[in-house]
Amino acid sequence: MPLKENKPYIGRFAPSPSGSLHFGSLVAAVGSYLQAKSQQGIWQVRIEDIDPPREIAGASEDILETLQAYGLQWDEKVIYQHQQSEYYEAVLKELSKRNLCYACCCTRKMIKQQGGYYQGQCRDKNNVMMGNALRINLLSIINKTTHFEDKLQGRVVLDSTQIDDDFIIKRKDGLYAYNLAVVVDDIQQGITEVVRGADLISTTGKQISLYQLLNADIPNYVHLPLAVTEPGVKLSKQNHAVAVNKQDPVPTLKRVLAFLGHPVPDNMALNTCSEILKWATEYWSLDNVPKQLEIQI
Repeated sequence: MPLKENKPYIGRFAPSPSGSLHFGSLVAAVGSYLQAKSQQGIWQVRIEDIDPPREIAGASEDILETLQAYGLQWDEKVIYQHQQSEYYEAVLKELSKRNLCYACCCTRKMIKQQGGYYQGQCRDKNNVMMGNALRINLLSIINKTTHFEDKLQGRVVLDSTQIDDDFIIKRKDGLYAYNLAVVVDDIQQGITEVVRGADLISTTGKQISLYQLLNADIPNYVHLPLAVTEPGVKLSKQNHAVAVNKQDPVPTLKRVLAFLGHPVPDNMALNTCSEILKWATEYWSLDNVPKQLEIQI
């Protein structure tokens, strides 16, 4: 069940250090910050650095410097996923003990040849854990979640790939999968609401399934509109999106707020990021944020 509304608010921003913050990632940072602060909540920052091949040296430090340049100060110690391995292993051990995960030797090529999505081929094969990927066993969930209520987007109906897909929780190369790490970290940090970009809405069903298997409270979800250059093409580090300006942040912060449906009035004498964020915190409301999955900029 989703968390009760009267529980103290704890939110977070969780970037990956695969490059500098761009406009789209700043939208998620500002939106999550204001959603927390408007409810007198705690705002945490977590660096999701569990995929070393995709990381860029110095990106973590640059991201934190950028957040501070925009007045986005986190409330507690920054969490780094590469330091969380003991928690991931403890959860994997629990899932294995309860027969809720299994080893899979299927390659992407094999899955593509078998229809394009995984259909549980290795579920009953008792493959050895070493050298294989680990998948969650969703057959054990009796009352599967078929939809969830997004506090911005409304009712989101899940398709079969989100409900029945035994997704990978640990990769063959030994790296922890995103869907495992993000859920374990959010549980560990006591996150009550996840505010992030709409590009991640397709992962939510899988993450809710994992919460159910771990008997943990499911957080509320807010998926903000995605900044796109053209329909379906999001701003991203992979697409070489330009980093936001740390030296002159005020104009970009105002653009972000306008994108989120909270344009700063021209007659307001707000000259610093701190002043702008103080104003935005007072007037912030999800009712004013566009209920769209993407917005072209």
